[in-house]
Amino acid sequence: MTEAGDVVRADARFGVAFLRRHGLLLLLAFLGVLVPLAGFGVLAHELREGGGFFFDEPLLHAAHALEHAGLDRFFVAVAALGYQWGVVPFDVALVAVLGWRRRMREGLFAGVATIGSALLNLGAKPLFARDRPSLWQSIAPEGNYSFPSGHAMGSMTLACVLVLLCWWTRWRWPVLAAAIVFVIFVGASRIYLGVHYPSDILAGWAAAVAWCHAVYGIVFRGGMRPWGGDGRRGV
Repeated sequence: MTEAGDVVRADARFGVAFLRRHGLLLLLAFLGVLVPLAGFGVLAHELREGGGFFFDEPLLHAAHALEHAGLDRFFVAVAALGYQWGVVPFDVALVAVLGWRRRMREGLFAGVATIGSALLNLGAKPLFARDRPSLWQSIAPEGNYSFPSGHAMGSMTLACVLVLLCWWTRWRWPVLAAAIVFVIFVGASRIYLGVHYPSDILAGWAAAVAWCHAVYGIVFRGGMRPWGGDGRRGV
């Protein structure tokens, strides 16, 4: 009995020590991977079951009620920055600069996260084959499938990459604040323009957060941090 008690106490001490050392990483994995993955799963399940989302059309109509020439120009510009004229060039430049500065691990993380996110989105769209909203004629129509939103997924991926790379630096909070504002505006632009349901945006965000945190956990395994001593070495 004493021996069994000693084993239990030893296991408990080991568990407490492990949580003290890796508790933050475990919390990051839970909040960054499991929670958004579960959210994406719920959205995908409901969509595959053929059920709509009660909030989709009301939010689209509410956004359309705000229609104004100035907002039209603003959100068209935001949508362009949220993908082909902003996010994509920034992704390429970020990976190139990290490689040029010999930040191999950071560059690997950024490259795998952004390219993988784009490939996941391209693969998911025909899998769910959700048609775009057709409640009104959009001033910036899109031709491919709707779920999940590529703009939402791409902007959130870039935001997560930058936040995770800066998390252990003094730039953590400014980058996080800017990333939140940017991601929200990009998502709002897709709803305002009538080319995505709000559930498409939520699914894109959830998939991007889960993917980026999973890649981060693999690239910076074993408690390593960006910009650390071995950040300059290869993997």
